[in-house]
Amino acid sequence: MDTTNKNTSRRNFVKNVALGSTAVLLSPLTSFAERQKKDRLGVALVGLGYYSTDLLAPALQQTKNCYLAGIVTGTPSKAEAWKKKYNIPDKNIYNYQNFDSISNNPDIDVVYVVLPPSMHHEYVIRAANAGKHVWCEKPMAITAKECQEMIDACRKNKKTLAIGYRLQHEPNTQEYRRIINQKLLGDVKKVNCAAGYPESRTNHWKQNKALGGGVLYDMGVYAIQGARMGAGMEPVAVLSAKTSTTRPEIYKNGLDETTEATLEFPGGVTGNIKTSFGENINHLNISCTKGDIKVAPYQPYAGVKASSPLGEINHPYQVPWQQAKQMDDDSISIMQGKPMLVPGEEGLRDIRIVEAIYESARTGQRVKI
Repeated sequence: MDTTNKNTSRRNFVKNVALGSTAVLLSPLTSFAERQKKDRLGVALVGLGYYSTDLLAPALQQTKNCYLAGIVTGTPSKAEAWKKKYNIPDKNIYNYQNFDSISNNPDIDVVYVVLPPSMHHEYVIRAANAGKHVWCEKPMAITAKECQEMIDACRKNKKTLAIGYRLQHEPNTQEYRRIINQKLLGDVKKVNCAAGYPESRTNHWKQNKALGGGVLYDMGVYAIQGARMGAGMEPVAVLSAKTSTTRPEIYKNGLDETTEATLEFPGGVTGNIKTSFGENINHLNISCTKGDIKVAPYQPYAGVKASSPLGEINHPYQVPWQQAKQMDDDSISIMQGKPMLVPGEEGLRDIRIVEAIYESARTGQRVKI
């Protein structure tokens, strides 16, 4: 064979190999196999406080579609205790200094940010930049601007973002929302939602404004969610609001122990919300043209119950089923490439309302959302 033919043959061989490789890479079978390479996602919890310790970690022992693969903590003693309890390998244990190296760990698919609200913005963005899907506890962030930047970071990195609103995954909540959305009791006329408990701590992040404290960010988000889900629509304005405290030595520098507000929805529908660290309140009442839906308690970890003219709504379960259901649902969405049930945009909506409530309380005026 002459040199020309040899070169032509070599070029054709390389070309055919390249085309064959491309065909393999682009074939539907390989693409499907790549998407389905994991049947369970590895989750790393960032922040090992009460919620991670008492609820999320136990729930991850029950989940079918994800598992506890790693932790991020600034406390070496916690790292050691969790390592032993959950058999977590050393390579999956991180602190806040080496967190970004999580990008090199294929065991970790999802980073669940369970930190004080002031830290959500930073760690959601860092997790997304590390190439991980992100779940973030509520409240999503301190400002709507931070929420949007978190959404943008996940979108830029082609990673999903879900907010830890467990109740939207909860069957009793889903059932009363179905009744509302299908207008089985006619139109909604007004809603009333309250969420609160006596908070005895005095030096938690909930009493620290710089860390995202104040009742509206914590329990108040539940009341806002209840009003929105109960009305079946989005508020257009805050008609009025007020904040107060009976313990100014604890809730100081403008920090709210109790907040009340009236939300304005389209069509003249109103929603009254109350949230407090000073009293035990937990209900959602939805007044419709054909009767009322009453949810009490409205947002416990177990035992959500509702009554209506259509009958009782009561799907019983045990703690921490809500958290397990939430994480399993979100894992399925990631693995199947489906939209998240509670995406970042949902958290952004609530923080816009939080900002409007504080503005209305400050000015005494109606504030558009």
